[in-house]
Amino acid sequence: MGITEKLKEIAGDKRSAAAIALLGAAGVVLLFLSGLSDKDEKKVIAAEKPYTDVAQSFCRENEERLEAFLEKIEGAGEVEVYLTAGSGERYIYASEEKHSESENKRNSEEKYVLIGGSSREPLIETVKTPEIAGAVIICRGCGSPVVEERMYKAASAALGIPTADIYVTIMK
Repeated sequence: MGITEKLKEIAGDKRSAAAIALLGAAGVVLLFLSGLSDKDEKKVIAAEKPYTDVAQSFCRENEERLEAFLEKIEGAGEVEVYLTAGSGERYIYASEEKHSESENKRNSEEKYVLIGGSSREPLIETVKTPEIAGAVIICRGCGSPVVEERMYKAASAALGIPTADIYVTIMK
């Protein structure tokens, strides 16, 4: 006896058909309930990394590294650095595009690539670190125009920002 014949025999019985319908309905209810619990978890995960904490810690780490670097410049002396972030940490999600053409129309559709079982989440392709928007540098040796110029050039090269976004002054 084949599988299709066995299924026809089971479905022909009214009790079996009712049991299958009841099990199907129970499965739909369980799927619905599992979806409700996933939403609460996502809210907690999103709240764990606020923008300001990521940007502030990124700036503080780079301030310390830049201070140690700039203090090695001849004549600089003691150096303090303050950095500002132009944006927070950004996530770039993987997506797939579909293009279709008909007589006079071009359609394109972009969808995020989703991963996971019951709690489907977008696939993160890249995480971009915060961007440095500006810097203030104070140092003991900046009374000298030569040292000040070295500070501007070194900070610009290290941070990847133009010298117009950097302010260098003498420490009191």
